[in-house]
Amino acid sequence: MEKIRRARINVNGLGLFYRDTLLGQQTLLCLHGKYGRGETWNDLMSRYREHYRIIAPDQRGHGLTDKPVARYAADDLATDIHELIEKLECGPCIVIGHSMGARVGAHLAVLYPPDVKALAIVEIAGVNGPAKLSDLPPDQIAPIDRLTAEWHTPYATYEDAIQDLARRFPRESGRRYFLESLVETVEGYDFMFSRYSMAAIREYGQNVNEVLPRIHCPVLFVRGANSRALSRNEAERMSQLIKNCTWIEIPNAGHRVYADNPDELYRQLDRFLREIE
Repeated sequence: MEKIRRARINVNGLGLFYRDTLLGQQTLLCLHGKYGRGETWNDLMSRYREHYRIIAPDQRGHGLTDKPVARYAADDLATDIHELIEKLECGPCIVIGHSMGARVGAHLAVLYPPDVKALAIVEIAGVNGPAKLSDLPPDQIAPIDRLTAEWHTPYATYEDAIQDLARRFPRESGRRYFLESLVETVEGYDFMFSRYSMAAIREYGQNVNEVLPRIHCPVLFVRGANSRALSRNEAERMSQLIKNCTWIEIPNAGHRVYADNPDELYRQLDRFLREIE
């Protein structure tokens, strides 16, 4: 793979880390899910970099990006990405978002329509979010993440981490997703995401159903056929809320579609890209 630029940039009051292939007239902007990193998209970057410029940031609270005590609503994360697009002068982008990243992409398309040429929503999160955004002050949020609260971190060894994740995630793609965020620290092996940030993302959850009807760009709506995170009925219902939407199901794939069946995802993405260009 040719050199990828790795850099930090100040956006919306925080230092945001991103990866950038630099070359290409049209930008694919890839947004990872909760607990993830821009590194999630390495395979996609290899697959599409000959034809597109690809930018993959670590979103606030994740990876090498700042983890402030602040709001973590989807519109806050969308504003981070809007300022990134403005500063890199890379819009309008084709946005590809997974899970939380898909929710952020949807808010970006609604709040900043000129930034988004088209949107691929992959296994979107926030289906059952609250009707009203929480008004709890950020400094009153306990730094306890429900998913990882009982995980035995920091791990003494990398092998301990692998064994623990193997017990928690039957699919190899789930284990690899978290291993991508695992680093060695002076205390042992721990994850790069902030527990406070993960708790704040949950606290400031927004109901994405209210946003979807306001999207006007072309949308590819993707569900993994074996997903436990997004039911088929919910995916069909949500896709019908979007005016210009193609909904597909990827066989032999769970929530992490891009890792479980990348070839079929890329085949469908290729078709979508041809249709919008």
